[in-house]
Parts: sequence; C-alpha cells; structure tokens
Amino acid sequence: MALYTTSGRPATDQPITGQQLHTVEAGQPSRQVALLIHGWSSSWYAMSPLLKLLGQRFRAIAVDLPGYGESPPLPDRVTIPAYADLLADFVEEVTDGPVVLVGHSMGGMISLTMALRYPALVERMVLIDPTISGHLSQYINLFVSPITILERFGLGGLIVSTVEQTMVGLTDRLMRPASFAERSGITREEHLRLQADVRRPGQGRVRAECFFAMRENDLRGKLDQIEAPSLVLWGAEDNTVPLRDAGVVADEWPEADLRIIPKAGHWPHFETPDTASRQIAAFLGLPLFSDSLHAPMDDEELVLAREVAQFLAHSDIGNNLNLAQRTRLAAQCRQHTYSPGSNLASAAETGNELYIVRSGTVEVWGDPESPPGQISKNLRCMTTMRPGQIVGEFSMLDEGLRSADLIAGSDGATVLALSRERLLALCEDDAILGSRLLWNISVAISQRARFILWQLQRASQRQRAQQVRSIN
Repeated sequence: MALYTTSGRPATDQPITGQQLHTVEAGQPSRQVALLIHGWSSSWYAMSPLLKLLGQRFRAIAVDLPGYGESPPLPDRVTIPAYADLLADFVEEVTDGPVVLVGHSMGGMISLTMALRYPALVERMVLIDPTISGHLSQYINLFVSPITILERFGLGGLIVSTVEQTMVGLTDRLMRPASFAERSGITREEHLRLQADVRRPGQGRVRAECFFAMRENDLRGKLDQIEAPSLVLWGAEDNTVPLRDAGVVADEWPEADLRIIPKAGHWPHFETPDTASRQIAAFLGLPLFSDSLHAPMDDEELVLAREVAQFLAHSDIGNNLNLAQRTRLAAQCRQHTYSPGSNLASAAETGNELYIVRSGTVEVWGDPESPPGQISKNLRCMTTMRPGQIVGEFSMLDEGLRSADLIAGSDGATVLALSRERLLALCEDDAILGSRLLWNISVAISQRARFILWQLQRASQRQRAQQVRSIN
C-alpha cells in the first residue's frame, strides 16, 4: 500500500548510485531541503511528528535508511560513514544547495558525520538525542544488545522471533524503560507504531551491524570541527543514549545550542511534542503557536520573512543579532500597511504589541500634560518614528494603557507588529535571543529618554536666557 505525505504526494523509492531509498515528503518541491534521518531500529515514521512542521518552509524529506523500513539493505556491512556518503549523494540528486539536517539518535550521529565530511553541504542541524560516543546506556548493553547480537545470525533471529511470538510484548517490556520517560506523553498508537518498526522482520542483521557501527564511529574529540549552527535537544530521562553524551556536547561543542527537555526520554518529539516543536520552530524561524503551527507558508510569505530578516539588521530591535536570530524574530512579526493619517493604535486602550517601522513614518500624538487613560482635546504630534525605530513598547511590556495615538504619517506606514506573547515565547525558547531583544528594547528606550531630557534641558536653558534678557 502506498504511503502518502502531508502534502498529498506519494512516498517514493529513489535509486541513488544503485541503492534504493524509500522517502516521504512534505512541503513544496522548489524550496530548500530539510533532510530527516531516523535512528537505530526505526523508519521514516520516527521523524513523522516533524514533517508538517518543517513542511511549512522547507521541502522536508524523511528517509528510510538502507536496511530499515521499505529501503533494501546496503550490499556491504553497515558503517556510519557509508550512510553519510550515501545521503550526501542523495542530497546532490535532489537539490543544488545546502540543506538542513534533522537527525534523531543514530540519525544524529549520521548528521554530524555528514557535517564533518561535507561541511559545505550542511547549512544547519537539529539533533534530537544524538549518539555521540556510540556507546549506548548500560540498560541497552545489558538487556537489549544480547538480543541484537543474536539477531545478526539467522538462527538467532528465528529464536528471537519465536520467543517474541510466545511471550507477547517482550520487546515492548524491554524497550519501554529505555525509550520513554516515566511521565511520557506519547500516545498508545504512536508507541505501537514505533514498536512495530523495532519488531519488523528481516532487519536483524542491519540492527546488529548498526549497533557496532555506532561504536566504531565515536565522535568524541571531533565536535569542535563542526561549523554548522546546531540545536541539540535531549530528553532528561533518556535511557538509550545517556546524558553523558550530552556532557560531551557541552564540553567540546559550546557553540551548539543544547537544551534538556523534562518529562522526555529518547523520543522528545513524540513525548513532549509541543516543547520540542517550539524549540525547533524558534531555531528554524517558524511560527510558534499551535493555531498556526502546521499552517504552510506560501512562497510570498517565505520571501517576506527573508526580506524582513535583512531589514531587521538595521533596526533598533535587531541590533547585534545574527542572521539566524533575525530570521527567528522575523517569523514572529506580522506586517501591516496603513494609509496616510490612519490609526495604528489609540490612547487609553491597552496594547499587547510593539511596532517596528519598516517604511514610511508613524506619528505619536498625545498630550504630555494629560494623565494616561484620559482622553485629551489638546493633542499634538510629539515625535515621528522612522524606519528601523520601535514604538508602542511601553504598553506592550507593562500591559498598561497606551499614552498616545499612533498615526501613519503623510506617506503612510508599513510596520512589523510583535506581540507580547510571541516575545515571551522567544525569551522562553531561546534565552540568548530573548535577552538580546530585551536589551535592544531597553537601549532604544534609554536613547529616546536621553534625547527627551536633552530637549527639556535646551528648553529650560532658552527659558532662562529669555528671562535674563527680559530683566536686562
């Protein structure tokens, strides 16, 4: 039976240098490729929760590694470099630019190996509980690896399958403590589907070969050579790839953005899908919230996000942010265009968003002598905000009433609106980006306050000079 992707395109089997690869896709074919690589004893389904998310702005391709799922095995013994070389050939076949790699477990080790062997091929990486040292947990070594080694031989595989049929759920009982957190949020249907991959017949040899291939591909001492910006997510209760490997990442690869996720084991994208999706969305510049999480971005929106990211480099709020950070910020902004003289926001109403002027001007009309919350008849234009400047940040930050009307200038205005909820979500998901955004907002407020104080001082000096002249 054919498999279908979220975009309605059937799964395909693509020959790569003589090797068939079964793939499942989401997203538009003309976009940048995001390659999703599953781990040990899995299939493309292990990456399925991320297909819709990545399909918003990428051509997301989830593969069945040779020997797993619907892909036939390699003709020779499995090695991690062999997988990496094959996938590099695959990337060359399907795209003409660098890709985003998303790897889980052994797929994370394959992604890292690709980044080491083909650095020009990899733009960014998202790694979920990646195997670093190749040495799995003590639980796996004591209870699971002996079965895996037996499966390498035909008779052993027969014995294992017979025991499994006789003692229903043997692999379930063995693998659940290694795979999932005690308070895991994975559904029963997802769990059964993942376990079906573990029990898939005819894959004993490849499972055993991969077990040893990971050990032979120890990446300790090599992580500092990785150039691609990377997000590394790790379940706090992972009992398959232990947290000691996360310690290697922290020690040897400080440039990586390492996040530990509570209430998750080896499958955080299944166990805590909202948290994992938020982290990945923030890193890749995708919408964050559930109401739009799986809403596809059309090509115009994608172009707009890139343009906004470039514009933000010259704005108050985007000061000292790199391109990846500006892209994350751009994805959270909503662009609005106003005709000359039209109202963006009114005084005496609560506001929950600030505005970044992209083009035109925004005039701030108010009465400095009128208390906040009271409508004044003596309004005057107190200042004009120009492209790159922010306005409306006070009421957004303190949830208070706006103290002035915001009106589009004589040429109209195009603004980027950033809501309090999205700003707080960025701060929660990316502490470094969040702190820089708040710092930039504070600096903009400080500079404006200093200018106002300078104006008041100048006015006071002129008033005193006038008084002296009148006395003389």
